[in-house]
Amino acid sequence: MSRTVFCEYLQKDAEGLDFQLYPGELGERIFNHISKEAWAEWQKKQTMLINEKRLNMMDPNDREFLEQQMTDFLFEHKDVHIEGYTPPES
Repeated sequence: MSRTVFCEYLQKDAEGLDFQLYPGELGERIFNHISKEAWAEWQKKQTMLINEKRLNMMDPNDREFLEQQMTDFLFEHKDVHIEGYTPPES
């Protein structure tokens, strides 16, 4: 049986994550307030950021930058700016 959470990103009730995917207090906040759908959206943005900015996940500064982008995207509704990317037109 799936969990339902009020997703802060989508601003509606949605299916919650199956388990905590990120460590610490932030991970707990994500688990309790972010849906699977919103997390999947973040993962797409995260992949683009890592690739376009050539982030090294072994570098603490790059990890801190990515965590800040994740927080801004999921909880502050700030879109991730990826240089040179133009979203497809609907």
